[in-house]
Amino acid sequence: MSLRTRILLLKRASLAAVLLSALPLSAQYPGQVTKTSHDAPELRSIAVLEWTGEAGHPNTSRLVPVAVLDGSRIQGDQLQDGGLYLARPQPLALSGEIEYELQQNGKPVGLFDLKNAGQEQGSWVGYGAWKPLAVAKPKPSMAEVARSLRDDEDSDKPILHRKHPAGEGSSGTSNNSGTTSAPSAPAPAPDSDRPTLHKRDSSSDTTGSGSTPSSGSSSSGTNSGTGAASTPAPAPDSDRPTLHKKDSSSDTSGGTTSTPTSTPNPNRPTLHKRDSNDTGSAPSADPDRPALKKGKTKPPEDIGHVDSLPDVTDPDRPKLKRGKFSGNGLDVLPTLMGLPPDMQQAVAVSDAKSHPEHSWTFTWANPDDEAKMKCALEDMARDALGLKPPPAPPTLAPRKTTPRKSARPAPQPPPPAPLLDEQFRVFELAYGSGATLVLTARTDGPLNQQKFVALIAQPDFYGNLIVLLKYVAGGAHLDDTPRMRLVDAVDALADNRGELLFELRGATQRQFALYRILRGQAEKLFTTGRAEFGTETRQ
Repeated sequence: MSLRTRILLLKRASLAAVLLSALPLSAQYPGQVTKTSHDAPELRSIAVLEWTGEAGHPNTSRLVPVAVLDGSRIQGDQLQDGGLYLARPQPLALSGEIEYELQQNGKPVGLFDLKNAGQEQGSWVGYGAWKPLAVAKPKPSMAEVARSLRDDEDSDKPILHRKHPAGEGSSGTSNNSGTTSAPSAPAPAPDSDRPTLHKRDSSSDTTGSGSTPSSGSSSSGTNSGTGAASTPAPAPDSDRPTLHKKDSSSDTSGGTTSTPTSTPNPNRPTLHKRDSNDTGSAPSADPDRPALKKGKTKPPEDIGHVDSLPDVTDPDRPKLKRGKFSGNGLDVLPTLMGLPPDMQQAVAVSDAKSHPEHSWTFTWANPDDEAKMKCALEDMARDALGLKPPPAPPTLAPRKTTPRKSARPAPQPPPPAPLLDEQFRVFELAYGSGATLVLTARTDGPLNQQKFVALIAQPDFYGNLIVLLKYVAGGAHLDDTPRMRLVDAVDALADNRGELLFELRGATQRQFALYRILRGQAEKLFTTGRAEFGTETRQ
């Protein structure tokens, strides 16, 4: 390319830059427009349910929030502290009417409905009720459906059928052409003792003759087509009282009224409507008739109360009133306090999306391998706790002498020291990832003399255990080096990979930590609280 061509290209580029800078700011490209993906992770809350008593029907229970997965944040800050996330004043993970799914080894075992929340020793916890899982009703098989239909046909139970409406050919009534179709079933004979209601002839009220229509001239007993009476009307009862509509013309014109249809009873009381314009013809007042008088209204009692401001439209604003408090209390009162020795724990997960069930149970190819791995891991735990006796010093070989008659038996090795509160679990934290072994235990004795150990290991290709994490804590300095207690495995990041959830329990406080096992390493992924109160010491 020649120099002249380069100069022309530079001039064109500078001219294009000037033209772009002259455009208005509103027309500039604002940047990358992000679209909401349907696969974007939503909020996911991880908590720990603690209870005493029987699983499913606990005596006392509480829910401790651990972490909240916020998919809108960057990768490094997705996990937020569940006890502090959006606290107003209670955190979002403990808001009312939230349902958690309880899991053990990845399998759902129940539901926990939150009712209210409170603070215990400066930390937020939730209270609610343990509910069983909703069991889907199985669909009946075709054989069961056919059997139920056959039972219905053979049953003697009466069945109610809907009556055919008038005008259909099968009802036995006349159609539009004037012909009558044959009924499908003969009509039952009418009951002679059954009373019949007839509609009164309106012509008897307007003619003014006052005569009562006879039974033969009733319009309800005749048919418009034939004129014959369908049912003879019964004779009127002379002693039965009859209500008549009063003629409105008698009150205004003063004329004569129509002749009543029957002789009025002189002893029967008659109610008359008083005319507001007629003052001279009003009947005399009855002196014995009680009179209603409007009493004097009592002034309202002076009771002190405070009403809400008229300009405030908040329906939830509390009102202060004198007297006994009648507001709504806590739905579920706090019942579990402290850390009782019989307390049990389970993982609780609340998510807006439904995820497939993922079990963390590892299946051994040879069942004997699990016992061998456990024995090897227990030996490592005793060695870390200092429970193994020192090896015996070497002894000199005895001189060759004449054999004695009674040889002493070889001394038996002492039994291994017991491990208290031992918990051994084997997980498959990802599909095809192999076995991950976890063992936690402690020694016997007073608290200030106890030692606690936690081991995380994986077998290699040859079946030898590789320790990924060995953690030892002393009972005299638990606030500096808290003990680790395994809760369970949980999918905290919603990526179908399990993390190990541990409780870091000190002498006066505690925290929860998530460990991710990846590429032969145990990495601490998340810890609750603003800062760690203990220092992790690995060996």
